[in-house]
Amino acid sequence: MDVVIKKIPRLLIVTGMSGAGKTCALKILEDLGYEAMDNLPIDLLANAADLILKDYDENNRPALAIGVDVRTHNFQPEKNLSIINALAARTDIDLKVLFFDSRNEVLEKRYTETRRKHPLAGDITVENAIICERERLDSLLKRSDFIFDTSDLEIYETKKILKSYFKRQKSQEFGAGQMDIMIYSFGYPKGLPSAADLVFDVRFLNNPHYEDELRAMTGREKPVADFIAKDKDFESFWTQVSAMVSALIPRYEKEGKSYLTVAFGCTGGKHRSVCLTEKLYAKLKSEGYPVKIHHRELSKE
Repeated sequence: MDVVIKKIPRLLIVTGMSGAGKTCALKILEDLGYEAMDNLPIDLLANAADLILKDYDENNRPALAIGVDVRTHNFQPEKNLSIINALAARTDIDLKVLFFDSRNEVLEKRYTETRRKHPLAGDITVENAIICERERLDSLLKRSDFIFDTSDLEIYETKKILKSYFKRQKSQEFGAGQMDIMIYSFGYPKGLPSAADLVFDVRFLNNPHYEDELRAMTGREKPVADFIAKDKDFESFWTQVSAMVSALIPRYEKEGKSYLTVAFGCTGGKHRSVCLTEKLYAKLKSEGYPVKIHHRELSKE
C-alpha cells in the first residue's frame, strides 16, 4: 500500500534584531510564494494559523511568513515564546522560527548610516538600545530553528540562501520528515557562519594559494582538488568527516531537526573549504539527500 504524506501548511515566524534584515527577508519570502505579514500582534498568531488552515485542501498548501519583533504590540518575551510553542505543538501546521541577527557593531553602523531611529532608542544611545533588544530577544534566539547572520551578507546572498531553504516547490511535501541539508564554505577572517551546526576547520591542509599556477583557481577546479587530495592527512580527514556526517544525519532527522548546515572553513574561503564542500555535497547528493550548497566568499566575487 502506498503511503500518503499529508501536505501540511507552513508558518514561518520571522524575528530577530532590528536592522538585521527581517523586512527584506519577508519581501524575499513573499516573492517565494509566502503570504507575508509584518508586525502582527502576537495574540493574533493563532488566528493567522487558522486563517491559512481555512484555505487548506489536498491541492493547496498555503504558507505564511509573519514578522514578530520588539515593535510588535504588547511584546513580552515569555508570552511570545509560550504562544509560539503552543502553535509549534500542533500537528496540523508546520511552524519554524527564523531569527535574523548581526553583530552589534554592524547593527550600530547601519543605524548610523541610514539615520533611522532604533525602536528602543528613546533617551538611550543606539549602542545601549541594541544591547537591551538582544537581552529581550534572547529566549526567542534560543528557541529559533534557524539563525541567520547577515553581518557580512549582501541582499542577493540573503535571497539565495532563503530560496535554497524555503522555496515552495510542488514536489516538496511539507511535513514529510526529510531534513534539508546545506553544505557551506567560508573564510575565517570574515567570521564563522552562525547558522552552522557542524564546522570543520581545514586550514591544516596544504594551501593552494602558495602555488602560482593554482592561486587564481578555486576549489571547484580539478587541479586544486588534486593538489589538496595529495596532502598526507587529507584522506584520513575526509574519511572520518564524511563518515561522521553520514552517521549524524539520520540521528538529527530522528530528533525532528528540519535543517542541517555543515560548514568548512579555511583562510580565504576559496580553495580548501570549497573543495571539501563540493566533495561532501556530491557524496550526499549521490545518496539521495535533499542537499544544497553555498560558497560564501566565492559569491562575493
